[in-house]
Amino acid sequence: MKRYAQEVSGGCQCGAVRYHATEMLDNSHICHCRMCQKAAGNIFIALVAAPREAIAWTRGQPARFRSSEHVDRGFCANCGTPLFYENVKGGHLNFTTGSLDHPELFPPHVHCGIEGRVSWFAALPTMEWLGTTEAEMSAEAPDIRATNRQHPDHDTNDWPPRSSDHE
Repeated sequence: MKRYAQEVSGGCQCGAVRYHATEMLDNSHICHCRMCQKAAGNIFIALVAAPREAIAWTRGQPARFRSSEHVDRGFCANCGTPLFYENVKGGHLNFTTGSLDHPELFPPHVHCGIEGRVSWFAALPTMEWLGTTEAEMSAEAPDIRATNRQHPDHDTNDWPPRSSDHE
């Protein structure tokens, strides 16, 4: 795997766990195996790795679940966000691409675990696009936006914000 001197940051939805990596690997991929489906609570998981020595936990620490003898799954114990897949005998940690502050920088190159791929996955590109934004999809969107507790896609000195920060 190639190494890239690319700095990234990311974390969970609530902001209790944040990380920073000074180097990334070129293994961006989607895994369809049933174990990854369960870990992500979705039909696949998108992952991209950083060498262990390039990673620093900048706020909090992830909780871990040993999903097999060789694999730890990291997540936020506070909000449940899946954060990583780690082969405990390997030299890198695979971050969930969606937990990165800029997931768009890591398009997947390959699919793996395809024995677990759901039968309708290949039909996704043919589906009709609704063509609406989140705000247009829900009458509750203004209330959701006004009470949003999601951490922003960048590092913050303090989190959660003081109530005066929302005003």
